[in-house]
Amino acid sequence: MSHVFPRQINAPPIKAVASEGCYIIGEDGKHYLDGSGGAAVSCLGHGDVQIIEAIKQQTEALAFAHTGFFTSAPAEELADLLIKHAPAGLDRVYFVSGGSEAVEAAIKLARQFHVENGEPQRRHIIARRQSYHGNTLGALAVGGNQWRRAQFEPILIDVTHISPCYEYVDRKADETAVDYGQRAAQELEDEILRLGPDKVMAFVAEPVVGATMGAVPAVEGYFKRIRNICDTYGVLLILDEVMCGMGRTGHLFACDAEGISPDILCIAKGLGAGYQPIGAMLCSKTIYDTIGSGTGFFQHGHTYLAHPVACAAGLAVVNAILDRKLLKAANTRSAQLFAALNGAFGQNPYIGDIRGRGMFIGLEIVKDRETKTPFEPGLGIAAKVKKAAFEAGLICYPMSGTRDGKTGDHVLLAPAFTFSEQHSSELVEKLEATFFSVLSGTGRSY
Repeated sequence: MSHVFPRQINAPPIKAVASEGCYIIGEDGKHYLDGSGGAAVSCLGHGDVQIIEAIKQQTEALAFAHTGFFTSAPAEELADLLIKHAPAGLDRVYFVSGGSEAVEAAIKLARQFHVENGEPQRRHIIARRQSYHGNTLGALAVGGNQWRRAQFEPILIDVTHISPCYEYVDRKADETAVDYGQRAAQELEDEILRLGPDKVMAFVAEPVVGATMGAVPAVEGYFKRIRNICDTYGVLLILDEVMCGMGRTGHLFACDAEGISPDILCIAKGLGAGYQPIGAMLCSKTIYDTIGSGTGFFQHGHTYLAHPVACAAGLAVVNAILDRKLLKAANTRSAQLFAALNGAFGQNPYIGDIRGRGMFIGLEIVKDRETKTPFEPGLGIAAKVKKAAFEAGLICYPMSGTRDGKTGDHVLLAPAFTFSEQHSSELVEKLEATFFSVLSGTGRSY
C-alpha cells in the first residue's frame, strides 16, 4: 500500500520508472509521448546529458548554502544570464523553488515597494478572470479561476478581476482585433478609477494564458495599452510567465512578443525544465533601489532560495536553449505542429479554435462549432479526454471551465522544443483517436 498522498485520491497514478527524449516510461514498460511537457515544464525533453552533468558537478562541489549567509556561483551566473536577455529595465533576480512562490514574492515586493516609496495606501491588486497564478493563498487570490478559488474564498485576500483578452469568445463581429483589444484593456483603467487612482498597487497578467484557458495570446496592441495605463496611474505591471516563459512561446521571455517590459516578471517551469524545482522573480532597478535605500531588507524568504543545485540546473537549461538555438527550433516545430493540427482538426465539428504561440498550443472543444457553444459541464469532457489520451499513450493537458471556471473544455499542448516532425505526427494521430473515442458519441456526426 502506498503512503503517498496523490493528487486524485480515488485514481492514484501509475508509477513512472524512466524517461528518454520525448517519452516517459511506465512500470509496465509502456512509452507515453509527453505532449504537454507535464505542465509545460519539460522544454528540453527527458534525459538531457548536459543538464544532468551540471547537476552532478554542482552537487559534488556545493549542494546547499543558506542565502542568509552565502550566495553561490551558479546563482550569480544564472542571474547575470537572465538579466542579459531580459526585457529592458529588469535588473535583479530573486530565485525561488517554483511558480507559486515567484508570484507570492512578486505580490509582497509590490506592496513593500509602495510602502517604502511613500504610498502605503496602495493596497489593491487587479488581475483577470480565468487566469491562473498558483496555488498558495496569495497567488490563488490573484488567480481568476472560480473553480480553483471556490472553497477557499473565505480565506483569500480581496482581489478584483477584469475580463481576459479572449478574442475567440469576446470579440464582436463588427469589431477589429485591435479595437477589441483596446476595449478589453480599457477595463483596467475603469477598475483603477473605481478603486481609486492612488490606491492600486499592481496589475497581474499572463502574456499567454495557460492552464485555465488553453494558450490564449492577447491581440495586437492590448499589452501596450495595459503598460500605458499602469504607467499613467503608478500601478506596477506584474507579468506571470511561469508557464509561457523561457522559450515556450518562441521568445525567451513571452512579453518580448508584445514589445513591452513589466516592472516585475515571474518565471519557473521551463527555467529548470523539470530537472530541478526552480522559479524566479525578476524586478526593475527602480523597485530594487527603492528598497535598498529604505529598509534595505525584503521582508520575505524561504529556506531554499537560490538553491545552488537548482540554479546550476537552471543555468545549464538556459544556456542549452540559447546555445542550441532552440528558440528558432521551437518556432520551426511550432509551424509544423500547427500545420498538422489544423490539417487534422481545422474542420472538426467539435474543435472550435486552435490557438497559441510557439510550442504553447490550445484546442478548444465545443459542442457546436458554428455557435461556439461548449459542452455541458456534467459530461466531464476534459477528464474523459485526459483518460483516453493517456490510455492511447499520450500525455496532454485537458482542462474544463475554459469559459468561466465551470463551462467549456480545452486541451493544452506544450511539448519539448526538441519535438520532431515524427513526434508531431504521433501526437496528432493519438489525439485523433482520443477525440473520436470521447466525442463520437456526443450527438453530432464526428
